[in-house]
Amino acid sequence: MNNLTSDKLWIRMNGLDVNDRMKWRTKDIDLYHQAAEYVDTAIVPLIPVSWGSQKKQVVLKGEFPKLISDELERQLKGRVVLFPPVTYLESEKEEDVLNRIGTLSDELRQGDMPFTVFITSDARWSGADSDLQEQIINIPPVPLEHMDEDYQREIVSEQVKHILQIVTKKWQNTFSNE
Repeated sequence: MNNLTSDKLWIRMNGLDVNDRMKWRTKDIDLYHQAAEYVDTAIVPLIPVSWGSQKKQVVLKGEFPKLISDELERQLKGRVVLFPPVTYLESEKEEDVLNRIGTLSDELRQGDMPFTVFITSDARWSGADSDLQEQIINIPPVPLEHMDEDYQREIVSEQVKHILQIVTKKWQNTFSNE
């Protein structure tokens, strides 16, 4: 299916609710099995963890990507599955983290999930020298804690629009190569 409208139409025609979401829950995996032919993208937040002196900045690097991932899944329901975050220690070697997310990406691809999008606010992944670079979307961390809700929604919406463009371009490139 080439666009979201046709995805939603397919969902309705097959007795599913357009509001059905696919997260890492058993009931959603049942839904996935009903729509597996059209669900081809995994959304995976990359979340650093540290309890050192910079803990608030580290939490921010995880909080915003998680929020963006949730909203992205909401907007692309019926086409994506939101996976649990991959967490890693801020002090962990880059190579070790890349190996873990590479293994996850390979397993998903072998399991008929051709697209994996890792969402992070950790700048260390911006220039990661890896085959995974095209799967990692780095968004700047935004401290939402002191903003009013309308402005928070606007910021989240702008970031999600940006990521939607990247994801739909990946999908279009696949269709044009077939």
